[in-house]
Amino acid sequence: MFPIRNQTRECTDTHKIQHFLENAQIGFLGLSSEDVPYVVPLNFVWLNDAIYFHGSGAGRKGDYIESNPLACFTVSASYGTITSPIPALTDTAYMSVIIEGSLLSVTNINEATEAMQNMLNKYVPGYYDRPLGKSHLERYVSPLGSKTFIYKLPAAYVTAKEKEIMSDHMFYEGRTIHTERA
Repeated sequence: MFPIRNQTRECTDTHKIQHFLENAQIGFLGLSSEDVPYVVPLNFVWLNDAIYFHGSGAGRKGDYIESNPLACFTVSASYGTITSPIPALTDTAYMSVIIEGSLLSVTNINEATEAMQNMLNKYVPGYYDRPLGKSHLERYVSPLGSKTFIYKLPAAYVTAKEKEIMSDHMFYEGRTIHTERA
């Protein structure tokens, strides 16, 4: 684990981190195989101190995971630009979290079903009129002919950074240095 260099931006509020991860829509999975990096955007769910996502067992992502299960998962959100009369002090309001660990394939059907049900609840809440059946996960094959795998990244390390919104200094269309001084 690498410590956060700018400790004034470090977020240690576990409730804020938890809420952020539960509500963020897209995360970026970072993998490496034979010194070749690969980063892919994914839908995900944060559950039981782990990132869960699904994907095909065939393809680049699966090959990289099989070759090297060490991974990081980055989630971030920009809340806008913070203005300053001094250009070098113009900044961004944001939150970001990095989870590091070793990926596991979820083979327990109950755990896999729970993870996928949580993803459905997150991305399409209320859309389905009944819970996801275990048989769906056991039998589903994609249109490309591959079985869906559920992966889990247990959080060995979690680091978070943020720069909070400064309401009086947020940029909006039409705001200029001259309106700053008015």
